[in-house]
Amino acid sequence: MIIIMKDRASTEQITQMETRLKNLGFQTHPIVGEFKTIIGAIGDKRLVDMEALKTLPGVEDVVPIMKPYKLAGRELIKEKTQVNVSGVTIGGKRQVVFAGPCAIESEEQVVGIAKAVKASGASILRGGAFKPRTSPYSFKGLAKEGLEILKTAREETGLPIITEVMDTRDVELVSSYVDMLQIGARNMQNFSLLTEVGRTNKPVLLKRGLSARVEEWLMAAEYIMSEGNENVVLCERGITTFETATRNTVDIAAVAVVNELSHLPIIVDPSHATGHSKYVPCVARAAIAAGADGLMIEVHNDPQNAMCDGPQSITPGQFDELMGRLAAISGAVDRSL
Repeated sequence: MIIIMKDRASTEQITQMETRLKNLGFQTHPIVGEFKTIIGAIGDKRLVDMEALKTLPGVEDVVPIMKPYKLAGRELIKEKTQVNVSGVTIGGKRQVVFAGPCAIESEEQVVGIAKAVKASGASILRGGAFKPRTSPYSFKGLAKEGLEILKTAREETGLPIITEVMDTRDVELVSSYVDMLQIGARNMQNFSLLTEVGRTNKPVLLKRGLSARVEEWLMAAEYIMSEGNENVVLCERGITTFETATRNTVDIAAVAVVNELSHLPIIVDPSHATGHSKYVPCVARAAIAAGADGLMIEVHNDPQNAMCDGPQSITPGQFDELMGRLAAISGAVDRSL
């Protein structure tokens, strides 16, 4: 529920309300405005008499939150959230592009790609140090060595870095290296992992699950946010359907739906969504036009010999050309790239 305090309610009245709610077992999330304070209260509303709360000093109104995702939804927080990743703002006027290889293979490879994508306008370097693979015999990443390579690439280019964390046991290690944590599609409902990253101070990129509905996706974000970490960015990466022409089915409409239901930023990953490099530019353009806050694009210097997901990776040259085309579309929707 939402407790709306009166104009210029005293600090004492606000504190007393928070204390009362906490004693009833609620988590409180105050939002302080210039004249008014709103207190979001997350918990079992059956434990409290909302009409009685309305009579307390300083209270203007008490409104129930109808959506199950209390913190991720727009009922409590109306304005778009902006997530800061080491100086890069996601959710603002500028549409942000994450770029880099699916898997980290060598220092030369990653640093070279990082320099190329930065020159073309990318703002964040992505690269997989830990790779969840369908087959246990496939390349599963360089782990800590990969993190060291990412760190070197950041030092060489100044780009913030993001990589996927797959296990609760690795959260502390990965957090010590990267600027942003990624939760992959297969772990979207790994609630232990969501809880653990929610206890960090690192921004989190949450990918949509393979067959997840939008509500389930937002509830996964709620897990992270309920632990105190409100710096969550959503990533649409295609969902599983009966269609086999592409690796997954891109849900461009999800961009509009999420922007209506949630204040969290949303980006689109056209590489994993399509599974084919030839379709990446088209879907990237569609995502920018639909109002996504950014893109995540896989870039590899030698896709044919990539150790992971080569078919969906574009070359640095193709990325540079794409960024030029995206800039025009971004301007057309009153954004910048």
